[in-house]
Order: sequence, then structure tokens, then C-alpha cells
Amino acid sequence: GSPNKSNTASVHGSPLGGAEIELVRKKLKWSSVPFEVPENILKEWRKLIISGKKYEENWKKNFDKLEKNKKEELLRIKSGNLPKNFNEKIAQIKDKFFENSKPIATRKSSEACLEAITTFIPELIGGSADLTGSNNTKSSSQKIIKANNFNGTYIHYGIREHGMCGVMNGLALDQSTIPYGGTFLIFSDYCKPSIRLAALMKQRVIYVLTHDSIGLGEDGPTHQPIEQLFSLRSIPNLNVFRPADSIETLEAWELALKSNSSPSVLALTRQDLPMVRKKESKENLTQYGGYILSDSEKENCNLIIIATGSEVEIALDVQKKLHEQNIESKVISMPCLELFEKQSKEYKNKILGKNSFRVTIEAGVTMGWEKYTSNGISFGINSFGKSAPYKQIYKHFGLTSENIISEIKKNYK
Repeated sequence: GSPNKSNTASVHGSPLGGAEIELVRKKLKWSSVPFEVPENILKEWRKLIISGKKYEENWKKNFDKLEKNKKEELLRIKSGNLPKNFNEKIAQIKDKFFENSKPIATRKSSEACLEAITTFIPELIGGSADLTGSNNTKSSSQKIIKANNFNGTYIHYGIREHGMCGVMNGLALDQSTIPYGGTFLIFSDYCKPSIRLAALMKQRVIYVLTHDSIGLGEDGPTHQPIEQLFSLRSIPNLNVFRPADSIETLEAWELALKSNSSPSVLALTRQDLPMVRKKESKENLTQYGGYILSDSEKENCNLIIIATGSEVEIALDVQKKLHEQNIESKVISMPCLELFEKQSKEYKNKILGKNSFRVTIEAGVTMGWEKYTSNGISFGINSFGKSAPYKQIYKHFGLTSENIISEIKKNYK
């Protein structure tokens, strides 16, 4: 290395300089002029080109032996396109979800999505940072990739979120695999550098981040995400989905898989949630980022309640109880702020109203919601969480329909 600059801080951020470069050349006995590759090194590289051609020719011979349908499938995977029947398959899964409307945690909804999706998208490579049983990221059809056997589609990454997300970036850059990996939302902080790079490189990487709020309960403030949602939302070209039920979870998976140039986060609950999308719809409403989930009986309703994920249930209860008191409101489910911001001005005005009184409900920091509530109230958590059964924690932070109704009545005229 450098005789005078090795083991110094200055070598990290400043050039060696001409004199020091000459000393390095002497120490390494390097006589070739700058930008000249010595002939002996060139010969070795050219040998690799010849052997590489042999590997490629062998691959082509094996490819030509394949049946027509297998050739087409392999070419489809290499192109990065989803199966031709993808939309049809998603519609079938959605029909089944509408038939089974029992309360279920969205991490379990995601597991049900994967159970179906992994059977017809063989290029999906899943994994988890030692939390498979909690993230619900492995389907029954997936085999484990091991050091001595790569014939599988699931990786046990161990307790190394940063490493997992770096590996997923590499897999995505190959263009012939779609990687997804799971951990708790709180641990997304360990993933952040690689998530940011995935967004910068416009790669299709999917992050399954469960235990997404104080709703995880007794594990307490060390495991309860507070600032993480808006921290992730601040990353350009990253779609952050926080679905409210099984239908929105499936729609989020559909959009994430179709997103060829943006990574996606799925923030999912530990606790069970009721089905809030009760009206069957073939259309993916999550693609709009936000939509009217429950309209008002009043034509020119001026009270808008916006919620995400597990708090949509609360918003619907608030609407119901306000109606009983002759106060009309609309409930907007907003599973993805990034997609909502991409909608036309006309659509956003239709959903939010121009001069409406807006209320937002999300079990996380309220910073970021002021964009929508300059004339309104944001309900959230601007401190660390608590260790208790989750319903008690929600009550402690005022995330109950009773408290929200009380505050609305004080402020909404």
C-alpha cells in the first residue's frame, strides 16, 4: 500500500497525489504506464472469455433440448414479466378472500397470498431474518436453499437484516428473480441502506415488515415502531403499503409484484383485523393509494376521516357513532400515500374534498400527516410505546373511537 498514507484517515477521502503514487508503484514493483493493462494479465482475462463462450454454448444446447412450453417459461422469467394468467390468478385468490371474511392479522393474510402466489411464480425467492414463523413468509411449497443445495426458493438469512436486504438487491439486479424478505417493521432501520439503494437502482424488491405498530402489545417500546413508517415514506421511489385487511393485503402484493422499477414495503399487523372491504370488487382499489371506503349519506359531506392499516377499523367505528349523533362523515382508506400522491388533482379533490375538515388516524408519528390536516386533527403517537395488552395501549394514546369522537366534536364546526 501507500508508504506514507496507509493506516491514516486522510487516505479515505483524498487522493494520494503524484509523489505518493510513485512511491506506491515502486513498492509494488509496478512498471506499466497508467491505464495500460499488462499483456500477461490480458491473456488471463481472454482465457475467461473463451471458457465463458463454452459455458454459454453448453447452456444454449441444453435450452434447445427443452420442450416449447419450458422454453417460453424460461424466457418469460428472464424478461422479468409475470405469468400471462397472473391477473386471473389474483382474481381467484380475491374471490376466496371475500368468501372467508373472518378477522385475521394482515401478516397471516400475506401468508395466504404467498401460499397461492408461490405456486405459479417460480422466480419468487423468499426469506426472513430468523423470523419466518413470525413474519409468515414461507409457503408450504417452498424448499430451503442450503449451502450444498440451491434447489429451493427460500433462504434462512439468520439475524442479519442488513445482509438479507443486500442479498435481495443482488438477486433483483439479475432481473430473473423477484426477491422478498421479512423482518419486524422496527428492524427496518437495519435494512435502510439497502432499501434506499433498491429505490435508487429502481429494483423490484419486496420487504415484508410485520408487527407494524403498538398493536404488537407486550413486547413493548423496543419493538413497537413509531417513526418507521414515515421514515420509509421519505425514501424516493419506495412504495409503502399498510393494508387494512386481507383484500388490501392481496392488492398490495399484486402491485408490488407488478412494480418493475420500484421496491415495495408491506407493513403488516400482528393482531387480527376485521374485513373492511365487504363489497366485492375486481378492481384493485389500492392502486389509487387512497379511496372512499365508506361514503356519507350526505351529498356534500365536509368531514373526512383518513386511516391506514389497523386504524381503518377505528375510523369506521367513529363514522358509525357520529352518524348516530347526526354527524355525517366519509372514511378514506389510504394504504399507500406514495400512490395517492401520483393521482390527478381531480381525483385527490374528489376523495379529500377541497375545503373539508380532515382527521387522520395512524398508530405512529403524526409528522407527515399535516399535509392533509392543515384544517383538521391528526391522531397518532409522538412518543415511544408501552408494554401492555394492545387494546390498553391504544386507549392510553387516545386511539379509541370515544376519544376521537370527543376531539372531533370539540373542533369540527
